[in-house]
Amino acid sequence: MKILLLGEYSNVHWTLAEALRALGHEVTVISNGDFWKDYRRDIDLSRTPGRIGGIRYMLRLLQLRRSLVGYDVVQLINPMFLELKAERIFPIYKFLRRHNQKIVLGAFGMDYYWVHENITRKPLRYSDFNIGNELRNNRDALKEQRDWIGTPKGKLNQYIAKNCDFIVTGLYEYDVCYRPLFPDKTTFIPFPINLHNKSLKHYARNDAKLRLFIGINSRRSEYKGTDIMLKAARYVVAKYPDKAELEIAENVPFHRYQTMLGDSDVILDQLYSYTPAMNALEAMSQGVICVGGGEPESYDLLHEQELRPIVNVRPDYDDVVRQLEFLVLHPEEVSLKSKQSIEYVRRHHDAAKVALQYEKLYRRLLDE
Repeated sequence: MKILLLGEYSNVHWTLAEALRALGHEVTVISNGDFWKDYRRDIDLSRTPGRIGGIRYMLRLLQLRRSLVGYDVVQLINPMFLELKAERIFPIYKFLRRHNQKIVLGAFGMDYYWVHENITRKPLRYSDFNIGNELRNNRDALKEQRDWIGTPKGKLNQYIAKNCDFIVTGLYEYDVCYRPLFPDKTTFIPFPINLHNKSLKHYARNDAKLRLFIGINSRRSEYKGTDIMLKAARYVVAKYPDKAELEIAENVPFHRYQTMLGDSDVILDQLYSYTPAMNALEAMSQGVICVGGGEPESYDLLHEQELRPIVNVRPDYDDVVRQLEFLVLHPEEVSLKSKQSIEYVRRHHDAAKVALQYEKLYRRLLDE
């Protein structure tokens, strides 16, 4: 098959592309590298700020017309798959629709349905937008509501979701937002992780310090709960200075982030999630323990009845402190969860296995 993966989110498309190529498919990734993260891509489509940057971006799109046609499958990372206003993306989406066989929409992150469902139907006990029946009112949550509800971005998402051939959800959270609305064309496929050349943890150092790691996007710290997790981690390190230490990565490129992560034992990631996403999964594949989202529903979706590697935390400061203290004081638990983390990713997120699921979906769409 000839496949175009358009846009990037946390290395999902590049990882998938490499695995699909290993199966013999011709795959092109066009993206901006997910901004400062600078993930790999075949064709760079990044935009510089300002009006001149916008003009150059549109000219670049015109130059790439031939690279956007003739595919068996085009997969979009998000309804906002280009660095353009939604009004300008509408005709480009229609161009892709006319000149390619099948269109798949990825439900991998922020979009209209993620916002709308969590402020109306509230299918999750907690999310980026609600805690129980109460809506969160931090700056980022309110901004996303303004961006997606009753706006061209929201209308674009609704149009693509109804018009595309299929929708793939990457996490339990996104699945419960899309599947009730589009039951006949929504499927869950886990995020892909490349398991080759991993440097795995070996725990023969029960008296060594537990190395905590947290990555910070300074613009979205409160929204993702990083502010609470960072405060809790600092408290635990201050309480047990001979047993724990903390490393902070703020807005660093992917290659440097990987190096810093590889030296850690525990990653604190996304307080309001039910499921580990790409950053946490990448860490887990190396035996780094995730403190974050590991709710029972996410294990059930994967039909995982045995492994419980994720240190699931409720979205509050005291619980994060409690769980971190437990890890600091029980190094034997660190060793167990490290081994389970590697096995969990191997079972459910191995890019080679994930690519086979995508291949099956794409072939089914083409046969219809």
